[in-house]
Amino acid sequence: MDSFNQYKRLIRTGVISLEILIEAIIFGYIWLEIYNIRMVTPFENKGHWMMIGFYVLYLIAFVYLYGGTKYAYYRKGQLILSQTLGTLIANAVMYVQIIIAFGVFPFPIVWPMLLASAVDFVVIVILNQISDRMFHRLFPPKRLLVICDLKNKENLLRKIAGRKDLYEVSKCISAEEPLERLKDEVKNCDAMMLYGIEEQKRNDLVKYCFEKSIRIYVAPEISDILLRGADRLHSFDTPFLLLRNYGLSIEQKLIKRLMDIVLSALMLVAASPFMLVTALAIKLEDHGPVLYKQERVTLNGKKFWIYKFRSMIVDAEKQGARFSSKNDDRITKVGRVIRALRLDELPQLLNILKGDMSIVGPRPERQTYIDEFCKETPEFTYRLKVKAGLTGYAQIYGKYNTTPLDKLKMDLMYIESYSILQDIRLIFLTLKIMFTKESTEGVEEGQNHA
Repeated sequence: MDSFNQYKRLIRTGVISLEILIEAIIFGYIWLEIYNIRMVTPFENKGHWMMIGFYVLYLIAFVYLYGGTKYAYYRKGQLILSQTLGTLIANAVMYVQIIIAFGVFPFPIVWPMLLASAVDFVVIVILNQISDRMFHRLFPPKRLLVICDLKNKENLLRKIAGRKDLYEVSKCISAEEPLERLKDEVKNCDAMMLYGIEEQKRNDLVKYCFEKSIRIYVAPEISDILLRGADRLHSFDTPFLLLRNYGLSIEQKLIKRLMDIVLSALMLVAASPFMLVTALAIKLEDHGPVLYKQERVTLNGKKFWIYKFRSMIVDAEKQGARFSSKNDDRITKVGRVIRALRLDELPQLLNILKGDMSIVGPRPERQTYIDEFCKETPEFTYRLKVKAGLTGYAQIYGKYNTTPLDKLKMDLMYIESYSILQDIRLIFLTLKIMFTKESTEGVEEGQNHA
């Protein structure tokens, strides 16, 4: 089976190309048979290819954006969700383009595009059923040698066990073992995973695996992530990496702020009906206040009041602050619904408009929790190099019960590789996590996580 691994990317490309081809044929049919013939001046030949070409480009862009090409990496359900979201957005954008092409009122009928979307969904499900079996047969789980700090062993193995489709732990040994033994052990596995290992030993193992062409998974240290954002320096013939360590540049801050103002204003207008309904539902349930404010920390440790729709009972923290848990009895009936749909976060658009927050950035924490996290991870304050955000890298790729250290690493990955394009990408990806149940879970009872 190992001989197939080098062709994995090629097989992925073939499967997603087949899906895009089928969806393009579906769109081509409704364009030619329904929309084009209703135009005042119908398109001909090159015009048809232009419309289909635009559609294919939109499909490729949005399916790729949502990770719909990651066969043998995402679970089948995640792939179906990613490809469905990408297709729906591509169809919506294409419908707008058709409206522009018509150039006259009334707007073209919408039901053909809705029907095409339904057929697209059926195609996506069928192809994923077939490809899931094919990839499982061609690419069985990798036999994994796990080398880790034993105090983190149980938590790490629990996470790996959640992806039995990708990994099969053949052995887990202590990072304290001698280097030569660790090198010998990896010879009997497909790959090595390093977590919480001493720096010199880790470097030796990485170089050994590179020399022997052995796959290796390495949990990065904070310094590794900071180095990712470094510039290459060639002032003389010894290569250096330059870390400026001041967060975003002036130009990036200005563009980011402009984007925050425009998008938050537009989103407030679009979300106002949902905000009104949410406010009425909260008021009718227990007649308590609609909004809830809480002091949070943003750029450079500045304090501000964050606004949310109240999702808990009045005076939920009269006995002191504590984390929300999965089955928290303080959460109201309306609160459970608006939390699941993320509607409780909508008032934070006002914080963004005021400049307290950004649309994308590290999640704002309370000073009490920052002080607590810093006892175990002093570098937790590094995430304050940029403004706190409504959504962000850690919110999308983590969970409510992700450890503070892992949240910090993800936030630093965002800061050190910052770009406006990355912000736009994370905004689009936020739509995906709204449909992902695990990202809305609270911590288990007794856990001490953010």
